[in-house]
Amino acid sequence: MTKLYVGNLPYTTSNQDLQDMFAKFGAVASAMIITDRYSGRSKGFGFVEMENDEEAQKAIAEINGTQMEGRSVVVSVARPREERPQGSFGGRDDSRGGGGGYGGGRGGDRGDRGGRNRDNH
Repeated sequence: MTKLYVGNLPYTTSNQDLQDMFAKFGAVASAMIITDRYSGRSKGFGFVEMENDEEAQKAIAEINGTQMEGRSVVVSVARPREERPQGSFGGRDDSRGGGGGYGGGRGGDRGDRGGRNRDNH
């Protein structure tokens, strides 16, 4: 079984479209477009699991770089989740929160400095 990442898809692509695209090359175990959990809209990428590794490689060779509604589709073997750093989302969220707070503080400082400069002149 080979799991493939399929990216740069048109936002109108459905799970069935994805399934049909890869079924030409062999047995597809699953095909799923990733959607935003809040809006339900496509994020423009998905994953396909193909039962046969050789068929998966043929699908990559044939589909990667092809045009779909003006977009150049990207297909590659999906990286396992465990290869990604653990806590990367938490780290990004923390830095966003910290960065936002820090940026807000700096903005306040600038306002204070502006007031001091006016007092000095």
